[in-house]
Amino acid sequence: MSSITPPEAPTSAQALARQQQRTEELCAAAIRALAGERDLHFRNRRLHRGQQRLPLFAPHLHPKIEQDDFASFRGAADGLALRLSGSDPALHQRLCPTEPVDRLMFDLLEQLRVESRVPAGLSGVRRNLRHRFEQWSLAFHWAGLNESARGILLYTVAQISRSRLTGEPVTEETEDLMETIRGAIAPVLGPDLAGLRRTRDDQAAYAVHALSIARLVGEMVRSADDEAGRASYAVEGDDPERAAFSLLMELDASIDDNMPEAAAGRSRVLDEAEGRYRVFTTAHDREATATALTRPDRLKQDRERLDDLVARQGIAVQRLARELMTLLAQPQDDGWDGGQEQGRIDGRRLAQLIASPTERRLFRAERQDPKADCVLAFLLDCSGSMRQHAERIAPLIDTLARALDMAGVASEVLGFTTGAWNGGRAQREWIRAGRPAHPGRLNEALHIVFKDAATSWRRGRAGLAALFSAELFKEGIDGEAIEWAVARLEARAERHKLLVVVSDACPSDGATNLANDTDYLNHHLQDVVRRVEAEGRVRIHGLGVGLDLSPYYGRSQALDLAAQTPAQAMRETLQLLAQRVRR
Repeated sequence: MSSITPPEAPTSAQALARQQQRTEELCAAAIRALAGERDLHFRNRRLHRGQQRLPLFAPHLHPKIEQDDFASFRGAADGLALRLSGSDPALHQRLCPTEPVDRLMFDLLEQLRVESRVPAGLSGVRRNLRHRFEQWSLAFHWAGLNESARGILLYTVAQISRSRLTGEPVTEETEDLMETIRGAIAPVLGPDLAGLRRTRDDQAAYAVHALSIARLVGEMVRSADDEAGRASYAVEGDDPERAAFSLLMELDASIDDNMPEAAAGRSRVLDEAEGRYRVFTTAHDREATATALTRPDRLKQDRERLDDLVARQGIAVQRLARELMTLLAQPQDDGWDGGQEQGRIDGRRLAQLIASPTERRLFRAERQDPKADCVLAFLLDCSGSMRQHAERIAPLIDTLARALDMAGVASEVLGFTTGAWNGGRAQREWIRAGRPAHPGRLNEALHIVFKDAATSWRRGRAGLAALFSAELFKEGIDGEAIEWAVARLEARAERHKLLVVVSDACPSDGATNLANDTDYLNHHLQDVVRRVEAEGRVRIHGLGVGLDLSPYYGRSQALDLAAQTPAQAMRETLQLLAQRVRR
């Protein structure tokens, strides 16, 4: 990996996303080469093998583009490759303990084992691994997270275990801090630490010592918790020392995986029909404006509520508009500038050369101004589960629509739901027809226009308040909604067309699932997105609300609205819009 040229440092949301993408592409190529696997790639900042999302593995393998150097990414990539090529995942899973602390320490020790077995000829890989572990160690130290008794215990075990395995010294800056705890645990862990080095070429034999260390450390942590009268680290809480442990071991992400991944299953019914999606009846489908679906007095109250939430966000809309302009604008020809010292020869100025042989301003250059020849549509999932997110999603979308308007970018805010729960009139007609097998979609599709692209934010702001209307949220038929939104975008004259699908769940309609199979709508969504991407006329993005939508959308971002501030959620959304290439 030493031949990889690091990208330049990012300076904006757009540059940050491009930097992330470029870095991930370089790292994925290095991992494929070192691990000997062809189907490895990063998606939504996670390493995947085909469609399978791989585990997070050890905490030092996850540098952040905002704070780590490129050499750290090189080291992390090498560590991931060694784990994939040098560890038996089935054996590791079978031997892995169930207690959270024990389990995570055991996983770290297995990562250190594979990193200690770098072939002699790969000195660059060994150097990369050392750099990454040191940078992670220093970040932990500088954050003051090894100042608690438990923090220094876990940190010391990680340091001395790696030192025993690789023969390299512990991180010099923190060596003195570890002396006391090192001396205390050496008699207890000493024999197993020696066994790690001796058995590192045999995963099963090594696991005996790794398990012993993991359980001893787990007992120390739990004993300290009991004596202090505190809850276990496996329990959610606000304890800052637990936060330190989480940083060390990635506890939340490794065990609970707080951002679940959408399950993109395939439908047997659609496979047998060669992908021909069916709709039992469209007689009750409709498209409606949000203002027509909500009482005027209710809209007025909800608009006041939305204005209050937007104000409390504290987001500078003018600054956001400038960022969006930078993000979405493309340079376009806008005439010529004459009297230049370089460029194309301007025939009208040749006479000046005769009159003044030293004259150099004989050229003209094309003038290019950034223009946002673009339309952006937000397609909001209005299924029942999204209702709980309305107070966070509505101000986010309203602010973006207003900023896009200020940036001169046309925007639409659309929604999709059903006209009824459990099939409604469509299902009743199917029952009267004798319940024919595999009827396809079996509900009343309802497509909602909260604000169309021809309407400014100021004129359309009342419709956006309907995002609080609880009665609109029923079930979700995503694939057809995307086809509808794409058709609307394709009817527009703008050169660049973007669609952002905002959802917190997989497609779901009870009547359709029961009459076909549970993945019927899921399968159709995947086919629709794949077709839209292949046609290339509309760039589609997935914005997950507490859900990783990467199995559906090659360009995706997941928001954790419960943990993120409005500004952080906005930043994540801008990074999503900056993703130009499908991964």
